[in-house]
Amino acid sequence: MKLRQIAIILISAFAALLPAATSAVSRTSLGKPDLNAIRQASTDPASDFYYPTLLNKFMANDTTMTDEQFQYFYYGTLFQEDYDPYRPIYHAKEHDALKHIYLKDNQSRSERQMMLDYAIAAIEDNPVNIQQIGYRVNVYEKNGKHDLAKIWQYKLNHILLVIAASGTGTDPETARTVVYPEHEYDLLNIAGFTATGQRFEAPHYDYITVKQRNNNDPEGFYFDISEMLRQYFLKHPSEAIDTDQPDDQQPADSVDTPVTQTEP
Repeated sequence: MKLRQIAIILISAFAALLPAATSAVSRTSLGKPDLNAIRQASTDPASDFYYPTLLNKFMANDTTMTDEQFQYFYYGTLFQEDYDPYRPIYHAKEHDALKHIYLKDNQSRSERQMMLDYAIAAIEDNPVNIQQIGYRVNVYEKNGKHDLAKIWQYKLNHILLVIAASGTGTDPETARTVVYPEHEYDLLNIAGFTATGQRFEAPHYDYITVKQRNNNDPEGFYFDISEMLRQYFLKHPSEAIDTDQPDDQQPADSVDTPVTQTEP
């Protein structure tokens, strides 16, 4: 899977968000997610971390969610009925029609409205769409809707915080955990890295090589995709090699990582 550079406007939008998110990592009590606990809580209507409850809070125009709620919300995505880690781009034709607008340094008012309309719809479809949340923040800022920009910046900062706090990614033991493969590239781009390649490493890691900015930078970063793969093959059992084995026991190293299409 080769990286295509995120549009210039998106990088600009995220540049202001990165310091707040990364500096917060050292202050948060979050760490590697307990996915079993998150699965149980996010699917339990009696839990304070029930996914539909957190989803309603996330979509509302407020900034009251805690770090822990964001963690349960983000990783709770894995356990929802409609979750598919390799879902196609939302309304791909409409997205493709916006590509030249994304790449412009300055958009007209009508072009920004097109971006915003698409972003809102795409986030309704996938609330943790990092790229489209970034575009939404950017349009609000350019339209002078600074309060709304701050609200969605808060949401984006905390999604990034949750991912960054899950590990350093410098080795398999500290691999970061994401719920969509494109988030691997989003995070690296936001941190200023350019991905140069990707490979699957058994039993359940994506390893993304990067262009080193200096001698202290690692050559690449590990992402734990074990739960992504488990959920994918639960929903697509025919794609697993050993179809006689129960779906929830398919070993991640017995299959190839499905190919996905990422946004530019």
